[in-house]
This record gives sequence, structure tokens and C-alpha cells, in this order.
Amino acid sequence: MKTVVVVGGGITGLCTMHYVKRQMVEQGIEARLILLEKNAYLGGKIHSEQEQGFIMETGADSIVARHPGVLELVRELNFEQELVYNETGISYIHTNNELHAIPAGSTFGIPMNVESLMASTLVSEEGKKRALQDFELPNTNFTKESSIGEFLDYFLGEELVQKQVAPVLAGVYSGDLYQLSLASTLPYLVDYKNNYGSIIKGFEENREQFEKANNKKFISFRTGLPALIDRLEESLPEVEFFKNTATERVVKNGEQYDVVLANGETITADVVVLAVPNETVRSVLVDEAIDTSLKKFTTASVLTMYLGFDVPDSILPADGTGFIVSYNSDLVCNASTWTSRKWKHTSASGNLLVRLFYKNSNPHYEELAAMTDEQLTQVAREDIRLSLGIEEAPKVVNVTKWIHQMPRYDLAHNEALGVVVEDLEKRYPNLLLAGCSYFGVGIGACIQNGRKTADQIITIIK
Repeated sequence: MKTVVVVGGGITGLCTMHYVKRQMVEQGIEARLILLEKNAYLGGKIHSEQEQGFIMETGADSIVARHPGVLELVRELNFEQELVYNETGISYIHTNNELHAIPAGSTFGIPMNVESLMASTLVSEEGKKRALQDFELPNTNFTKESSIGEFLDYFLGEELVQKQVAPVLAGVYSGDLYQLSLASTLPYLVDYKNNYGSIIKGFEENREQFEKANNKKFISFRTGLPALIDRLEESLPEVEFFKNTATERVVKNGEQYDVVLANGETITADVVVLAVPNETVRSVLVDEAIDTSLKKFTTASVLTMYLGFDVPDSILPADGTGFIVSYNSDLVCNASTWTSRKWKHTSASGNLLVRLFYKNSNPHYEELAAMTDEQLTQVAREDIRLSLGIEEAPKVVNVTKWIHQMPRYDLAHNEALGVVVEDLEKRYPNLLLAGCSYFGVGIGACIQNGRKTADQIITIIK
């Protein structure tokens, strides 16, 4: 009987085991399944803390519902009764010390019709006229491997991009738009331009799918996202889970692999999946030839803070769910989610819960990263005072530091990934990479990656 070891108990590793087990049952395959996790809990970046009636997601705060396989997985786990959907509302951009609504009829700040463009209070009349050139300029040299920043600048104009689109996209993809490819962000924009002659017209022709997606487009669970992790673990009694178990090395041993643990034990496996961050892969797979390519993957950092108040959520601007900070603002943060407004289940008493984000692209980041939690709290309180006018002291504060742990999909990513996968197939057959460092950010992408990884495993062991 063959042994499959998955290193990493995040959502990708768990979904890999879920889909492997399902196919083993369907095809009558037997194998020993082992999952190794260095932390005392499973879930990786899916983790929450609860205090005084507040639920605070310290990593990801939701799942994109429309992503292929997400709701299917929830149904397979018979977990639909625990689902909660986001409250819809207005997202703002904070610029010139004012909150400006991101216009209705836009996606990632990109107008989906002329009416949405004209309704913007963020862009001047001159900037709107420049954006209309999108209907006239042909695409002669941009491909999906081009920079999304340069693509949007060329067709929509620098003002619209800088004032309305860039703050939103930078918030989603944690990187410089001019270093991010269309392929790794919004590849369909090239298709819209090529097929319809205009990005805006492409959105307009496909507006129904975006309007449907914008209504209740995110999901969580009544007791927080880790409920999905717990459900997955419960559904896998056949898997041997080893928590508090760090992996030190993975060494090729003939046609098998020795997985050397930090406690001195060794597990021999026929298939190994490294569903861990790129830096961890580099530390456990010591091979200079592979490491040359692994070094090319880059990361971003972010500090996140929750502040919970003994004041009602209703003091927030009507229908608002949060804001992104643009330039010409006295705020230090990059963005804020009004969590208790967007996710009713996170505040048992209906009191205000706010989450603030401070990214490594922030000009104050190095100073912020060196601060104590108490100092960071003072910065956050000032940001909340300036943006929402709240003077009260918070009753709950939670600080999380994700240092070099946010994958950044720059222009070199796809090329480096292709080289790494090819090299592994040659030098380390049956050793697979998985997870958000390589195959897409977001929980939905990780679920899909887990499913594809399971397909590869089944091909090997059957």
C-alpha cells in the first residue's frame, strides 16, 4: 500500500486530502494518507479569534462564492446550514480627506458603462474624456503577459487608473500594478478589448454575470471561517493528522521520499505534496538547482488590526462597508473594512468592529513594522478618528503581522512556475507543489488547486 504525505494543513492541503479520499472511495484505491502541520491548529491563514462577542478573522475574512468548486465543496460537506453571506453596500475611496463612493456599475473600479464613468466624483471631466478613448484605441501589442497597469493606462488614461482603479486592484492583489501581469490578475480584460474593441463595452456586454456576482458574492460561516477547516478535518477520519509537527527536510530515497521531521522521526512516502509557503519549500527541499527558480517568487507583507468598540455599528455612513485609501489622504492605513457592517455575524451585540490594513507598499511601513502593539493601536485609533469621527477607546484590539507571507504575482511569476514544475518532474517525480505561493491567491483558488493536486496523486497511486 502506497503512502501519501501532504506537508501543510492549510485549505489547499486539506482539500487535496478531501478529493483524494473521494476518488479513492469511488475507484476502490487503498493508500495511507498522512497530513503534517507545524501549528497546533489546521487552517494556515484561515484562523479567527473571538473576544467579547466579536469574531475576528486574522487572515482571510471570506470566500468568493462564485469561484468554481466553492459552493460545491460546501454542499459535499453538508455544511450549507452554516453559510452566511456578506451584506452588500457601498465601498469608498478615501482621498483628499473625504470618502468618495466607488461608482455603481464598476468592477475593481473599472467602469462597466459610460454612465458609471460619468457618475464618478473621483475623476475630472478631462479624465473622463480621456477614458472614452478606450472606444477608439485599437489593441496592437498588449497580451495577457503584459503589465495590467500599462494596459489600463493606455486605454483608460492615467487619471482614472490612478484615482479609481489602482487603489482597488492594489488592495486585492497586494502589488504594484505595473509589475503585475494581466494573466495573473484580470486576463479577460484583453479578451474584452480584442473582442469588443473596448474594455468598457466588454464589461457592458457581460454586465449580467458581474451584477449577479456582485450581489452577495462573498461567503463565510456562522462561527467564522475556521468552521470549514473543522468540517474538513471531521470528514477525513481516514487521514492521519500530525499537528505540532514541523517538517525539516524532504530527501529523495530511490523512488520514494524520506520526510524528516523536526522531532527526529522519518516517514517514507511514495508521494509528497508540499502545500506550504515558498520559503518553507526552499528550506525543506535543499537543492541549489531548484532553489534558483524558487528565489524568483516574491512576497508582500501586511499588518492588520481589528478594533472593536462599545458603540453601535449604526453610526457608520449609511450602506457603507469600508474604504480604500488613495493619495492625498492624512490616513496612514491602506484600507479599512467595516467588518460588523459587512458581516453581521462578527458582532453579537451589533457593536462596531473595524479592520485596518497596513501594507508593505505603505510609505510608513518600516516604521509601523517596528512599532509595539500599543503604538500601532494609537495609529489605528487616529485613522478611525479621522475617517469616521470616532473618539471612543476600543474595548478590543487584535494585531496580526503577516511578514513576507502574502504571495505576489509579478511579471516573472508564471515563467518561474513553469521552470520549477518542469524541473521537479525531472528531478523529483511524484513530489508536487501546491498552494497560494504558486497556483493562485484566494481560498477558492486553493480549493481548486487541491482538487487538481488530488487528480495528480490518484494518477500516481492507482
